Amino acid sequence: MSQYRRIDVSKTGDVTLVRFQDKKILDESMIEEFGTELFGLIDLDNRKAILLNFEGVEFLGSAALGKLITLDRKVKGRQGRLKLSNICPEILEVFEVTKLNRVFDIRSSEEDALAAF
Repeated sequence: MSQYRRIDVSKTGDVTLVRFQDKKILDESMIEEFGTELFGLIDLDNRKAILLNFEGVEFLGSAALGKLITLDRKVKGRQGRLKLSNICPEILEVFEVTKLNRVFDIRSSEEDALAAF
């Protein structure tokens, strides 16, 4: 789907699989674009089951965490489900310190996350 610059989107059954193009999601304009693309999956495409695969992502800015929280609210507001997978230990530590690991359904692998849907 060429309409996306920051994410790769595919489908596995009923699950929308999202992979990130960038290793570092830090820059404010990049995070805005990343948020717009993710929100479009809900607002425009009405996707209900979304898996964000963070494989290859090495850095995630705090503003990106805000976008993920908003995405989670949008998905849950439409009775959908959001899962995260393949988060590197450094980023996972940020989720744990901020207690966001209690908000998000985080799985170690894409396979585990897909099976959890």
